[in-house]
Amino acid sequence: MEKTKIIFFDIKDYDKEFFKKYADNFNFDMTFLKGKLTEETVHLTKGYDVVCAFTNDVINKANIDVMANNGIKLLAMRCAGFNNVSLKDIHNRFKVVRVPAYSPHAIAEYTVALILAVNRKIHKAYVRTREGNFSINGLMGFDLNGKTAGIIGTGKIGQILIKILKGFNMKVIAYDLYPNQKVAEELGFEYVSLDELYAQSDIISLNCPLTKETQYMINRKSMLKMKDGVILVNTGRGMLIDSADLVEALKDKKIGAVALDVYEEEEDYFFEDKSTQVIEDDILGRLLSFYNVLITSHQAYFTQEAVDAITLTTLNNIKDFVEGKELVNEVPQN
Repeated sequence: MEKTKIIFFDIKDYDKEFFKKYADNFNFDMTFLKGKLTEETVHLTKGYDVVCAFTNDVINKANIDVMANNGIKLLAMRCAGFNNVSLKDIHNRFKVVRVPAYSPHAIAEYTVALILAVNRKIHKAYVRTREGNFSINGLMGFDLNGKTAGIIGTGKIGQILIKILKGFNMKVIAYDLYPNQKVAEELGFEYVSLDELYAQSDIISLNCPLTKETQYMINRKSMLKMKDGVILVNTGRGMLIDSADLVEALKDKKIGAVALDVYEEEEDYFFEDKSTQVIEDDILGRLLSFYNVLITSHQAYFTQEAVDAITLTTLNNIKDFVEGKELVNEVPQN
């Protein structure tokens, strides 16, 4: 039986290691490229059956047209989000699948790590002691015990996060477009309006998807409704926050601290080594300059368990397509 030819874009060494680990279990001919899928590289899809892409690949109308003309039958996204895929331009010329869940525990646990780090200035303390400075001036935080956490988005990640924060004896309030009262009763939190969440929360965590309704939901107007000194944490999607407005709120000392694992213009920087280059994104550069901002490079998902699950789900999505089975992780195009 002829092997299905798959071309992978934006592959890191760790990705290749995991895919090769399972290669013998699938009848696939896999080609791995380090470069992203762009208008300069999309021509490389010619001769392949499947394109496997990631969160920062460019899947716009121009690239979709080329892939369709090259005979691509399936776009397999090895991530949960697909906001970088212009579904309206695919017109069912090929199928799209994704990895809807891999390890919600990984992201929830990392969110807590960010909260602890930015509150207690652990990242700053580490740098100080490495340089022989053992002063603790300026490193004071506050007890999580008794404080209020506002969780925006109560899906699997949000629910696990709530369980962990309840372990710190925090009061938890939440907002979701589709509230689950049964889960709220089981976990011991309360659904409130967004305005109430902004006004009451000492810490706000964004764990919701990026949609037309949620894009830039954290902006100058919403930040003015928050408590002075609030800690804002985003492990969801970068465009949930208007970064320019965030800079102004930090300058005004309205926001006490920020921890970001995502950024709205991250595709030019995240996952890459830019240590010998100038950061040309002025807003990102400004955010990095604040002592009370902690930014990491979209690594909340990055555990052995999560990458293993992403790999197997991606390969099984492709296998189901090749075998004509139901695509349980298909992304609807209408």
